[in-house]
This record gives sequence, C-alpha cells and structure tokens, in this order.
Amino acid sequence: MRRKAKVILLVAVALLMAGCDGVQSALAPEGLHAERSAFLFWTMAIGATAIFVALIGLTAFALLAPRRSRRWMAQQPMLFGAGVVFPVVTLSFLLVYGFVVTGAPAPGGGDARSIRIAVDGRRWWWQVTYWDEDNLPVVTANELRIPAGQTVAIELTSADVIHSFWIPKLAGKLDMIPGRVNVLTLNARGTGVMRGQCAEYCGGAHALMSFNVVVMTPEAFRAWLRQERSPAQAPANSLARQGKALFFTAGCSACHAIRGTAAANELGPDLTHVGGRTSIGAATLGVDKADFARWISDNQRIKPGNLMPDYGIFTPDQLEALASYLAGLQ
Repeated sequence: MRRKAKVILLVAVALLMAGCDGVQSALAPEGLHAERSAFLFWTMAIGATAIFVALIGLTAFALLAPRRSRRWMAQQPMLFGAGVVFPVVTLSFLLVYGFVVTGAPAPGGGDARSIRIAVDGRRWWWQVTYWDEDNLPVVTANELRIPAGQTVAIELTSADVIHSFWIPKLAGKLDMIPGRVNVLTLNARGTGVMRGQCAEYCGGAHALMSFNVVVMTPEAFRAWLRQERSPAQAPANSLARQGKALFFTAGCSACHAIRGTAAANELGPDLTHVGGRTSIGAATLGVDKADFARWISDNQRIKPGNLMPDYGIFTPDQLEALASYLAGLQ
C-alpha cells in the first residue's frame, strides 16, 4: 500500500512539473515581460508556502504544547502583530513589489514603433496586419511572426466580441475590445515557435481559437515580410491549376482573399501565403495537402462552431486538386 502511494505521488509530481514547460507555459518564459511575471509568481508562491508552513507550525504548537508554554500566543501584542501588522505590511509590500516588477520598461531592444503589427480578433480566428518598410499593410492570418531581441508593439482590437490575446511564454493577457485599440509590448529573447490562445470566452469555437508565434532573427523576419507582401504564386502544376479554378467556381472567393487574384473578401482568413504558415484553422491542423483536404470537407467536426461550413460536395479528385492549390500558396 505504501509503495502504491509513493508511485501515485511521483506521478502527480511529474504531471505538475510537466505543466511548467512547453510551447504554452507561463512558467517557461521566453520574453522579458513573461520573465517578470514568472519571477513574481515564484516569489509569491515561495512566500505563501513559507507563511503556510509557519501557520501550520503555530497551530500545532497551540494544540499540543503545554499551556504554560503557549500562554504568550493569547496576549494582545501577539494577536495585534500577527493579525493586523503582519498582513498589512506583507500585502502592501507585495502590491508595491508587483507594480515595480511588472511595470518596469523593457530595457533596450530598439524602437517598438519601427515594427508595427495589428491583430484583430474574429470569430474564431485572428487577422494579423503588418506594415512594411514602405508603410504598406500586409494582411495575413492565424500566425504571428516577430523578430527576436527587438521590442514590438502589437495593436489589439476586435471585430465582433471581446477576445483576450495571450502568449504565455512572452507576456500576460490583454483584452481585445470592439471599437478600442489596446497595445501589448513584446520582446522575445530568442528564436523559436510558441503558442498563443484566446483567454476570454467568446462563444462557439473559443477553445480552439489559438495561434502560433514564430520568433525569427531580425534578418529572417525582414526577408519573410518582403516575401509575405508579394502576390500569391501561380499554380505549379495542372492539379493545382484545377484547384485554383475550383476555388472560384465553388464560391471560396466569396469569403477569402488571395492577393494577385480576383479573390478579395475578408469574411474569412487571407489565404495568399497560407501554405507557408505553420498551421490552418487557428493552430488546429498542419499545412500539408491532407490537412487542407480534411479541413475543407470536415472542419465542423475538427473545430465545432466555426463559421465555415463543411464542403462535402467535392469528389476526392476535386478535394485533392483544391488542397494541392492551397498547400502550394507559399
């Protein structure tokens, strides 16, 4: 029985420790603001644990010690000090300390205004707009790319309901409110891929309203942005050309935009370079042909409640052609 209890305890500890790492863990920070939040959390957690242990010790002493030894605990100075002075001083210190730690400006990293990015929360996906070196907008969706080591200001708003933008490894949450622009400052320490999430219940497919954050070197980011502002490339083979024709005849262009073609609507995500992203469906599936085919034909099962209907009208050959065209948009 004792051996079984030890196994259960070890499994529980392992599960708890596993939650401290990963692409969406606030306790494995990769940005300056997330590091401050994690440091504040550990400071408060350690302090709270120490106070809890001390309280348990005092309680045990009060219950088990001889009456003469614990008489001092009932005296007025002890009651006033432990019941009034200690909580007031401790909580006031933590309040001021929290403001200082989380409110300090990010050191260095360049001018945040030099890289302008806006994220617009939709049901249930993300429209992301970059402004290039010529101050021209470049629209993409469901993925955020930023340069490492530079301070970036993200303008956040919503087109419909209140969403909440959260990248646990980089910064805290910030609401996205219709008619209002809130600005979140990010500064990623190193390159890599991490995950963000809508942290405000917004109905329907809220639980699957996620996105990937790709942190790149500044040089790679500039090269990617130059590529991203270019029109969609022409289909590479006959199968993809059939898929492009099907994209328009089946009505896909009524909701989506593909720069360089007649498709220019914004009801759904921009698909100009969708094949070059890390995911589709707001970080729900990958970007190979099989993923595109699954999403087109069965997206309501994959992401229930999203605003795109299932397209079960396509034959397997048509579905392959359309998926080939979309996967080739890189």
